[in-house]
Amino acid sequence: MGCCSCFGFLRKPRVSVSRPRDADGILSEDLLNHKSAEDPDGSFYTGDDPDRSFYDRDDLDRSFYNGDDPDRSFYDGDDPDHLYGSDDGQPRKRSEDIILSRAQNGFACRESLVKETKKVFRSEDENGSKMVNQYVHLGKIGSGSYGKVVLYRSMKDGKLYAVKVLNKSYMMKVRVVRSETAMTDVLREVSIMKMLDHPNIVNLIEVIDDPNADKFYMVLEYVEGKMVCDNGLGEATSRNYLRDIISGVMYLHSHNIIHGDIKPDNLLVTSTGSVKIGDFSVSQIFEDDDDLLWRSPGTPVFTAPECCQGSAYHGRAADTWAVGVTLYCMITGHYPFLGDTLQETYDKIVNDPVQIPDNMNPQLADLLERLLCKDPANRITLQAVGEHPWVAGDQGPVVEYFCRCGFGRRKRDDLKGEVQ
Repeated sequence: MGCCSCFGFLRKPRVSVSRPRDADGILSEDLLNHKSAEDPDGSFYTGDDPDRSFYDRDDLDRSFYNGDDPDRSFYDGDDPDHLYGSDDGQPRKRSEDIILSRAQNGFACRESLVKETKKVFRSEDENGSKMVNQYVHLGKIGSGSYGKVVLYRSMKDGKLYAVKVLNKSYMMKVRVVRSETAMTDVLREVSIMKMLDHPNIVNLIEVIDDPNADKFYMVLEYVEGKMVCDNGLGEATSRNYLRDIISGVMYLHSHNIIHGDIKPDNLLVTSTGSVKIGDFSVSQIFEDDDDLLWRSPGTPVFTAPECCQGSAYHGRAADTWAVGVTLYCMITGHYPFLGDTLQETYDKIVNDPVQIPDNMNPQLADLLERLLCKDPANRITLQAVGEHPWVAGDQGPVVEYFCRCGFGRRKRDDLKGEVQ
């Protein structure tokens, strides 16, 4: 049924993948999934305490509403040419240059631009609630090492918004590669989100960046629910959620964008049951179809086998693996590969076959085995996932989303022309 055993990948000697550990060499399941690192007293760690260990900073809930953590992923090198390298070894254009080029050529999905505000006004409303510009503070949603995410209500339209409040001074101190700080990642995230317009992707509404203030605000569409898979969601709900995820990720890939951290914590559920993809803080954009990456993706238990061995990998295939792990979690309520240490978890991802329950729907089992194929060259594509019998069900295949800019369609038509 599955594909992996056909290619001898599982018969290779077990690969030992060296990764940092905690003091005892033991990592909890929470750590492998980056659970909250808020101090017991409720204070928020800003990264300024030198006595805090690597895992004190890294052990964060990587959900969309919990800020951005520079230690969320490890890096195989600090040379930016590795991060942006291509198949021929030449440096690739940076995301910011690609985004600017697309905008100049009319490739913008959004009909209305993201509002950019350069001045912060702090005040109080008539009830004494704190305000930032027209937004009234209602309460904290979550926190991370750069800052926090706060629920605000706009005085202009009465709507709720999730606002990422980030500390610029701290982010500019944190090096992610030699020539880039964590602030670079945030600005890249903003640049990418400015391009996006899809019903299954969280919408960026406004960016507030006052040069005379330390806070950086990202005003985002507020989505009520989170995806909780602890006990499994059942086939019907999992299928509906997966269709939304596939639609959103296919849209990203058609625009040469790699998400880099697909997982339930970054998938928000609306009141009508639709899924929206959030957290683009490690996402990358490419000029062409060369999606080769060196920078490792976000969360250990969702990391593809090819990303565990310190070599370059293709971002689309890695995103597809993460979609497979997410589906497995939605169906079973647990991870397909989890060890007692980070080292053991990576070893299991690379070497162990996926365990499929005996009573699982054969079509679903087939899909999971093809999504979690160890060999990225033979892993099922997202387009094929959208056409798979289990996904199609009674609704039919997942239909490609045709955006305003037509970039994905034009790229697809160009490829067809080359084949002809």
